[in-house]
Amino acid sequence: MNTHNNIVWHHATVTRSRREAQNGHRGAILWFTGLSGAGKSTLAHAVEESLHQAGCRTFVLDGDNVRHGLCSDLGFSSKERTENIRRIGEMAKLFMEAGVIVLTAFISPFRDDRAYVRGMVGHGDFIEIFCNSSLETCEQRDVKGMYMKARAGQISDFTGISSPYEVPENPELLVNTGKEELAVCTNLVLDLLLSRGVVTSYNANPDEPPCGLHSLTLAPLA
Repeated sequence: MNTHNNIVWHHATVTRSRREAQNGHRGAILWFTGLSGAGKSTLAHAVEESLHQAGCRTFVLDGDNVRHGLCSDLGFSSKERTENIRRIGEMAKLFMEAGVIVLTAFISPFRDDRAYVRGMVGHGDFIEIFCNSSLETCEQRDVKGMYMKARAGQISDFTGISSPYEVPENPELLVNTGKEELAVCTNLVLDLLLSRGVVTSYNANPDEPPCGLHSLTLAPLA
């Protein structure tokens, strides 16, 4: 029996627009993509810290963390990577509908997968941020020791070594995380959110890191 024929969407009385009005900002999906070690998670959490201290509703979906729960049954074959991103996209969409600024930090190596998530939401709701760092720089960082293992043949289907990474062709923002300081990269993302009307303001001194970041111990981009 086709169960899809028996499922009807239930429309809530508390709408996305009402949640956004209460939050004081739009919901949005910030999709950080790039090689392992490019700085996706570090940048996503730095942006979240600034937004959180400015009073925004935020949540970071991190690639490793999600694979401990929601996607713990998936490996790293092309098919499983696609399913991983599909699940993340659906979850990110729910956060966005709740009026939350959701920041996703995933390698998400395939253009078609990223395009699929973009197509799940309305125009302007999906903001692709390419964390651009060379393979050489990422290998030099190798915070988790994964590149060394991949080069030694201990890890298969590793992006950049034995599995491809398809560079975004038209991301909303390209951030040179391999060269720029974290505070500079963070401000670029915050400026983009401001220009796109996701937030109306954030407390940042042009001569200092964004709101709150000057008091934190910033880890290297990873």
